[in-house]
Amino acid sequence: MTGRTVRRRILRISLPDEAGPAAHAGPAAHAGPAAHAGPQRAQRADLLAAEEPLGVRVNGEAITLTMRTPGDDIDLAAGFLVGEGVLRSACDVAEIRICTGDRCGHGDHEGMGNIADVTLGPGATVPAGLRRNFLTTSACGVCGKASIADICQLPATGLAADQVTVEPLVLTRLPGQLREAQRVFSATGGLHAAGLFTADGRLLTIREDVGRHNAVDKVVGWALREGRLPLAGCILMVSGRASFELVQKAVMAGIPVLAAVSAPSSLAAELAEEAGLTLIGFLRGSSMNVYTGAQRIADVEQALT
Repeated sequence: MTGRTVRRRILRISLPDEAGPAAHAGPAAHAGPAAHAGPQRAQRADLLAAEEPLGVRVNGEAITLTMRTPGDDIDLAAGFLVGEGVLRSACDVAEIRICTGDRCGHGDHEGMGNIADVTLGPGATVPAGLRRNFLTTSACGVCGKASIADICQLPATGLAADQVTVEPLVLTRLPGQLREAQRVFSATGGLHAAGLFTADGRLLTIREDVGRHNAVDKVVGWALREGRLPLAGCILMVSGRASFELVQKAVMAGIPVLAAVSAPSSLAAELAEEAGLTLIGFLRGSSMNVYTGAQRIADVEQALT
């Protein structure tokens, strides 16, 4: 396993700034040497977000192979299994260990990378048909699902009982807090983030990954191992858009509020409404769109009159 970042040699190309003062100063201003300067080229080192495969096994059975940014792999495996309905509390896990191919007994590490080997605790079982059909990429959290019924798995009890309320001002501060805590993104510009906050805006934990669904799994896995599930009264803030798999993962973890800096999908909104989740999109600056569960936003009655 490598680290979270990889250094790579690149060619940096910079074009002259055509939008500068000379662009508005008339034809004479373009007669100098700078007007005819070509692209500037320079060799330099750049940091890239690492992306590698991680296999997940449960009680010795291969479940899935996902592409992720190395780091917090135990949390990733645990959170993934929460979203799949395998784990509900820390008691459901006897052990999670990361195998690198050295003396672990697995004969198929070549080309796969590391393996998260999960041993279930007493009473925990793997649902029939859980095994994914193929690779889960860093862009898709549901690759390999066999049917829409598999994708839309929700717990038997929804989130309606969670009556937490959140101040709009608290929500507007979350994107900035999330960005400030993204250490690897600051170095690479290439990672999604998921942050877990209390209703008053206190950051509990943050995880980064090339896949937004992996970042959420890492947050949920942390919560499982800390004995915090279900995450009643909490806010999940994600970079990028709110896709339906993120809604499902939030609901399975008992999170009542999901906020994103970009748009949700139609299916995400449908799932959120069905499960009683408050779904917020386009959370930027001082505004936001509330798609479902507006009753959890403080003073919403006044806003709707």
